[in-house]
Amino acid sequence: LGPAGRLCQHESRCRSSTPADARRAAAAAAALPARAMGAPWGWVAGWRRGRRRGRGLPWTAWALAAAGLLCTALFAYACWEQLPPLPWGSPAPSRPVGVLLWWEPFGGRGGATRQPPDCRLRFNISGCRLLTDRAAYGEAQAVLFHHRDLVKRPPDWPPPWGAQVRIAEELELRVLDDEEEAVAAAKALATAGPRPPGQRWVWMNFESPSHSPGLHSLAGDLFNWTLSYRADSDVFVPYGYLYTRSHPGDQPLGLVPPLARKRGLVAWVVSHWDERQARVRYYHQLSRHISVDVFGRGGPGQPVPDSGLLHTVARYKFYLAFENSQHLDYITEKLWRNSLLAGAVPVVLGPDRANYERFVPRSAFIHVDDFPSAASLAAYLLFLDRNPAVYRRYFSWRRSYAVHITSFWDEPWCRACQAVQMAGDRPKSIRNLASWFER
Repeated sequence: LGPAGRLCQHESRCRSSTPADARRAAAAAAALPARAMGAPWGWVAGWRRGRRRGRGLPWTAWALAAAGLLCTALFAYACWEQLPPLPWGSPAPSRPVGVLLWWEPFGGRGGATRQPPDCRLRFNISGCRLLTDRAAYGEAQAVLFHHRDLVKRPPDWPPPWGAQVRIAEELELRVLDDEEEAVAAAKALATAGPRPPGQRWVWMNFESPSHSPGLHSLAGDLFNWTLSYRADSDVFVPYGYLYTRSHPGDQPLGLVPPLARKRGLVAWVVSHWDERQARVRYYHQLSRHISVDVFGRGGPGQPVPDSGLLHTVARYKFYLAFENSQHLDYITEKLWRNSLLAGAVPVVLGPDRANYERFVPRSAFIHVDDFPSAASLAAYLLFLDRNPAVYRRYFSWRRSYAVHITSFWDEPWCRACQAVQMAGDRPKSIRNLASWFER
C-alpha cells in the first residue's frame, strides 16, 4: 500500500478534525483525567467549598458521610463494573517539555512537516512544545519513532549525540594546557551516550503484533518508552474510551438511537479482505444463518454510501466489530467509532471478553465467544431483533458515558508530552521490545 492507503487503514485516522471535534475532545480529556488522577470527586469538592464559606458540618458527621459514600462507591464498582480510570492528568503544575516527531507516520522522510497541534486547546495539556524540525533534536526531552517507518524504509536514525558535539569538544581539547586534563576530557568524550542527556526515545505503534514486521530487528535497550494501545505501555493511548457524561452535547446523543431508522440487521465494514483471517472465516459461518451487509474493498463488499460510514452503520441494529487479529488490548475504532458512536450494538471478535470488559461495560457488547457456534449467535441476534425491549438494554451505558475517539496523530503526540511532564528522572530502557509486545 502507498502512504495514503496505510494512513486510511484505520478509519478514525483519516477523519479530519473540526472545531466541534476539538471542543468535545478537550472536554473529554479534561473530564476523564481529573477523575482518573485523584482530583476531588463532586461531594468532596462541595465539602471544601462549604468549609470555606463557614457552613461545614461537624467533622464527625462528615467522616461518617465519607465512609458511607466510600462503601456505596465500592458497592457500585462491584455491581455496576465501573470502568477503570485512564492514567492521564496530573495535579502537579505542567513543566515545559519538547517532543520531536522524527517522521510523519506513514509519510515521508526528513522529519514531520505537519503543523503541530495545540495540546492545551485540543486536549487540555499545557506546557508542550511539539517539534518537527530535526535541527531541534538536542532540545527535545522525547523523540517519537513510528514503528512502520522504522522498519519499512532505509535506516534514518539520529546521529550519535557525541558525534554532533565532537568537533566543538575536540577544538576545546586543543587549547587545554594540562596534558592530564586533555586525556580525561578525551575519555569522557569517548564514553558519551548516543543521545542528549535525559532524552527519551519513544517507540510508537498502533498496529497489532501480527501486522508489525521487523520487531526482532530492533536492538535491545534502543528505546526508553513504549507508546501504544496496550494498557501496559509507558504511554497508553487507546483507540477510544468512554468518559463520564458532563454535557448534553456529548456523543452519542440520546439514551437509545432511534430504532425506526434502523432498516438493516447486521453490517460489516472491512478494508482488507484476507481469507486466512479469523474474522473472514467467522463471517462465512455467520452469513449462512443471517444476512450480513458488507461494505468496503475486497471480498463481497460494496462501496460505503456517500452519506458516510457512521450514517450507514446507524441504519443497522448490529455491527461486526471484528479485529484483523486477536491480541491483548487490540480494540480499535471498529468498536469505538464504527459501533458505539454510530449507534449499533457491537458484535466483537478480538481479545477475550474479560479484556473488553476492562474498557467497556459487559452489557454494551456481544462477544462471539459467548456462543458455541455462529448459528447460535445468529439465533440470538434474530431474537433481539424481535424483542426491542431486550435490544435497548445494550444501550444502557449511554446514560452514564460518552465516547471519545482518539485523534491520530495529534493525540499520541500530546500524550507523550504529558507523560514526560508526569515522569520522574529515573532512567529506563526496553530490553526486549519484541518479547513484550508479542506476548
